[in-house]
Amino acid sequence: MSKSFDDLLAKVSSISKKKLAVAVAQDKAVLEAVKAAHERNIADTILVGDADEIKAIGAELGMDMNDYEIIDEKDKIAASLKAVSLVHEGKADMYMKGLLDTKSFLKSVLDKEVGLRTGQPLSHVCVAEIKPVDRLLILTDVAFMPYPTTEEKKYIIKYAAEVAKACGVEMPKVAVCCAVETVNPKMPVTVEAAELSKMQDDGEITGCIVEGPLSLDIAIDKYSAEEKGAMDRKVAGDADILLFPDIQAGNLVYKTVVHLTDMKCGCILTGTQAPVILTSRSDTCETKVNSIALAAVVAEEMKKNK
Repeated sequence: MSKSFDDLLAKVSSISKKKLAVAVAQDKAVLEAVKAAHERNIADTILVGDADEIKAIGAELGMDMNDYEIIDEKDKIAASLKAVSLVHEGKADMYMKGLLDTKSFLKSVLDKEVGLRTGQPLSHVCVAEIKPVDRLLILTDVAFMPYPTTEEKKYIIKYAAEVAKACGVEMPKVAVCCAVETVNPKMPVTVEAAELSKMQDDGEITGCIVEGPLSLDIAIDKYSAEEKGAMDRKVAGDADILLFPDIQAGNLVYKTVVHLTDMKCGCILTGTQAPVILTSRSDTCETKVNSIALAAVVAEEMKKNK
């Protein structure tokens, strides 16, 4: 089981090397991450975009451009469709956003002809290494689905569990997080959390253990679980996956740990035919490299499941 990103990077070295397709690759921050991923032997990359600009930025970064396949397409929308089609056709294993606005990038992901749509909802999964937690924590959804319904949360759980398994967790524990650990009809998210827990009991959700409602402290801290008399809960103190009630709660927790703790993370978009790397302009190079590594192990897991 991967307990850190060092473990995850070691896992990457044990699988077949994956190929990454980058849309509109003339982006210095993205090329810096691509270079680091190549040097760490995480992935080979196909760079789609303005070849002149890509080569100029590559020279500035000290990249040996002979190590990369470059497809010249100066129109950004056309470049995104070309890059995603490489993944659609099996010529690449994962898809990453470059110098392209998120709306246009997602349009390429969902393109009916060459995109990666599955007909299922999409969800954002963040894998985080947060000290002093002794394992990787998966936070979802913190950046994509605003107010998921109970049915959509079933998909979010499914995707997060698949990512956890790709990281080596055989039976991931999912905490359906709320402000409290008891059902309160005046707090609808607690009722929904209990429904999701029952769905797992009834076999409607499989491949993981689901418990809710749970307060965050009970989900990740055994001492708190013991003090609150919650050790009889299926997930008490050692959750692998934190499922948030909505994007407000998820994003606030995510940004709190990013900016106020010593943490590392990698993020991907799930619910697609292949892993999609949708990083922010403000993400560090390390986060982008971790995201590529995470996408690689998830791509390997998806390949096995096929």
